[in-house]
Amino acid sequence: MRPGQTASAQTLKPMAQQAITPRSKDYSQWYQDVIARGELAEAAGVVRGCMVIRPHGWAIWEKLQADLDGRFKATGHKNAAFPMLIPMSFLQKEAEHVEGFAPELAVVTRAGGKELEEPYAIRPTSETIIGHFFSKWIDSHRDLPLLINQWANVMRWEMRTRIFLRTGEFYWQEGHTAHATHDEAKEEVVRMLDVYRDCCHEVMALPVIRGIKTANERFAGAVETRTIEGMMQDGKALQCGTSHDLGQNFGKAFDVMFQNAEGQREYVWQTSWGVSTRLIGALIMAHSDDDGLVLPPRLAPIHVVIVPIYRKDDERAKVLEAADKIAAELRADGLTVEVDAREGIKPGAKYYHWEQRGVPIRLEIGPRDLENQAVMAKMRIAEQDEKGRPQKESLAWQDLGVEIGKRLDAFQNKLYVDALARRKAKEVFIDSWDDFTDVFREGESSFVWAHWDGTTETELAIKDATKATIRCIPYAEDGPAAEPGTCVKTGQPSAQRVLFSKNY
Repeated sequence: MRPGQTASAQTLKPMAQQAITPRSKDYSQWYQDVIARGELAEAAGVVRGCMVIRPHGWAIWEKLQADLDGRFKATGHKNAAFPMLIPMSFLQKEAEHVEGFAPELAVVTRAGGKELEEPYAIRPTSETIIGHFFSKWIDSHRDLPLLINQWANVMRWEMRTRIFLRTGEFYWQEGHTAHATHDEAKEEVVRMLDVYRDCCHEVMALPVIRGIKTANERFAGAVETRTIEGMMQDGKALQCGTSHDLGQNFGKAFDVMFQNAEGQREYVWQTSWGVSTRLIGALIMAHSDDDGLVLPPRLAPIHVVIVPIYRKDDERAKVLEAADKIAAELRADGLTVEVDAREGIKPGAKYYHWEQRGVPIRLEIGPRDLENQAVMAKMRIAEQDEKGRPQKESLAWQDLGVEIGKRLDAFQNKLYVDALARRKAKEVFIDSWDDFTDVFREGESSFVWAHWDGTTETELAIKDATKATIRCIPYAEDGPAAEPGTCVKTGQPSAQRVLFSKNY
């Protein structure tokens, strides 16, 4: 293997086996094909409902982790790790919490060759066990706020699974904090949802809508749940992150108390918040195309691939030497670069290979480019010329890193602008039930702003009739201006429009 060449680049399947199903033909199969051809992940098979995340997929997750971890630490949070096995008695201390997660629990009843005196649940989330340790660590108002984050895997026994979007085991971060007052806890809930929003906008190039979940959609055991919702290219919503106000529910369940400045004992006010590897699913469905994966440069494990082109043996050494020199200079500028010097594979097959893996920019270098001291550059998504071919441009070796950096920044911005434009094109205001059901006819979805009478009964009736759910009651800055109206289903009074969509 040559220096800078990835293991995945060593072999290629025949091109006929790499075809990606068009989105317009079968969106679900397209999604699976993009994951497979991009070598992101695959179903574990031997472990029900679980996935194996391959190196290219894990590298994307590592970049997301690094960005989010920096944001968490900048807001005062510290990382910790807690056991993955949780005593069942802990879950049962908060009745609403255990009821909400009971159908998804995987439970260990035997270990060390013996039946356990008390079964353990493999963590579906960690509010309970962290609450237990908070009760040991917190005694005074001087111990507050306590701001903890955990990077971990969790297990939820999902009946219907889809890679990255909903699997039995997945990876995430979960923040858990304790505060002296409810106001401080609520500020934390809002702050961390904004951290998620900023990461989605600035790093993932994914526009999201912030809002509050209805009581029916609220996290089990929470007083209030806030969410960010992104639109995928098929018009369905994906919940990209949530932030929960837990009130004093878990404080009371686990006796997490502190002595306030006046010497009185009080229960703490807690929050929890999290995002997971489903964000990789969001990346795929928000940006990718029928040629494969499309990645925002800020999350791309490989920024640049260089494809040397030569026909004669006497050209080979000079072209490869130049390719390696350019790669080294670009790496010195902070870019990750691969040189695809595999023998016996035509340039077109190499182009196809790296496009399917979402590399933002490709450089081609051949004998003529050596003479001109230039490279031919093509962006992963490029404008077409008058003959319908993707446009390329010649870039000089001098200041090449600067020029590529400009193009990567522009590409990052383009992905956000394009995703926002797609969402705006599929946002509609609906006032009649007939129009509402027409938007959500079989296989169709949009982001629909419609009035709702505020009752869970109506919410569930709408879901039963159309499969559309209330994704959130939007923030004033993220949704339409609040205006009174009548519920699209019942005709009863409504204070504002809420966001409806089918969802993943």
